[in-house]
Amino acid sequence: MTPGPGRRVTVLGGTGFVGRTVCADFRADGWDVLAVARSAPARPVAARFLPLDLAETPSDDLARVLAAERPDVVVNATGSIWSRDDDAMDRICTVPTLRLLDALGALRHRPRLVHLGSVLEYGPAPSDGGPRTGPPPEPVTPYGRAKLAASRAVLEAAANGSVRGLVLRVANVSGVGAPESSLLGTVARQLVPGSAGTGPVTVELAPLRAHRDYIDVRDVSAAVLAAALSSASGRALDIGRGEAVPVRLLVELLVRVSGVPARIVERPQEPDSAAGRDRIRADLAPAREILGWKPTRDLEESLAAYWADVSGRAAV
Repeated sequence: MTPGPGRRVTVLGGTGFVGRTVCADFRADGWDVLAVARSAPARPVAARFLPLDLAETPSDDLARVLAAERPDVVVNATGSIWSRDDDAMDRICTVPTLRLLDALGALRHRPRLVHLGSVLEYGPAPSDGGPRTGPPPEPVTPYGRAKLAASRAVLEAAANGSVRGLVLRVANVSGVGAPESSLLGTVARQLVPGSAGTGPVTVELAPLRAHRDYIDVRDVSAAVLAAALSSASGRALDIGRGEAVPVRLLVELLVRVSGVPARIVERPQEPDSAAGRDRIRADLAPAREILGWKPTRDLEESLAAYWADVSGRAAV
């Protein structure tokens, strides 16, 4: 598939952290973009907008929307990682995907599907901290379990020929638009008062023992566009930077780019046996091979863009 005037994409979850950047990048590439989400965005989105709660919308109704829209590509960026139990995660991560697959199966034209999964679908990383490439996924969080169920449904549909497309298992995402409830949002919220030069601030956080693969939201969006243009189908590809970064280092880097004098305080917590395996690192080789994609932004660039956005909005 080649981009150009007349190409249409529907982005489900198009007003979210990743979805809004995806919408902007598709539009910049010449696509006609429709963003679908539960409610109108607080900040403008580079797309036409349709309010639709996919957890409550019957698949027949969604099929009618897609039949009228006739997108060349559907991007499924639905779901939220933050503070949910299994039932809630099933409702917001798995159910919309199952309804989308039913709707796509009812269409006469078959748009390409790019489904955004998560590296948390894999579960605990190997003891050496490398990518999990061998054993079957065993997610340990409600989010990981719900996203795995959704991704498996997409891969099964691709295997039986009812959809064409790819699953992108995305690592932790940084950059402009990161949610306030994320680690970066929590740190920024405590740094902003000090940006007015009122003196040092204390940034209080849970223990920073994890190692995470962080990737800029613009690099994720570039991977989505590459997947939309690819002819490959039925594969799950990791999307990250390919390195497990100590989250303490991530926090220190955000403090440094902010220029705010700050003291980082970790709340005490009893050590546990799982702490040493709390690592995530994406395997980038399949995405490089199949999509010709690789990340281009380092963490400092990503965090600098995030801080400029956060501090700029706080000053208004």
